[in-house]
Amino acid sequence: MKLLRVGPKGSEKPALLAADGTIRDLSGLVPDIAGTVLADAGLDRLRGIDPDTLPVLGADERVGPCVAGTGKFVCVGLNYADHAAETGARLPREPILFMKATSAINGPYDDVIIPRNSKKTDWEVELGVVIGTEARYVTEAEALSHVAGYC
Repeated sequence: MKLLRVGPKGSEKPALLAADGTIRDLSGLVPDIAGTVLADAGLDRLRGIDPDTLPVLGADERVGPCVAGTGKFVCVGLNYADHAAETGARLPREPILFMKATSAINGPYDDVIIPRNSKKTDWEVELGVVIGTEARYVTEAEALSHVAGYC
């Protein structure tokens, strides 16, 4: 099952990419691809839907950001030894954490807006989206039990 958010920027609606390649509208069944829809019960409900019963959307629909309602965008810098070496920096002893504005989240084919007067833009990005149950002070051994879909 492949879930999408499609439509104009800021007005995306939830959709499903069917096995035959058609994009099917989920907006009559879920408010968006976010929150409880991505929890185990919500995903189980979506798995039970026959895509052929859903309205077909145009193949030319813009594909937006993969999830809605992103509360935080936490980044880790110099997390690969090779990347640290490429930049000439020493490998940090502890992870370098920083935040990005959620307005930086784009769809896969959207233009990347480069800030005015920018001198250098880093093109190397890895993205991991962690969705699951709310968690605080979780031990490393417990971490994966909080990720949706992980067994």
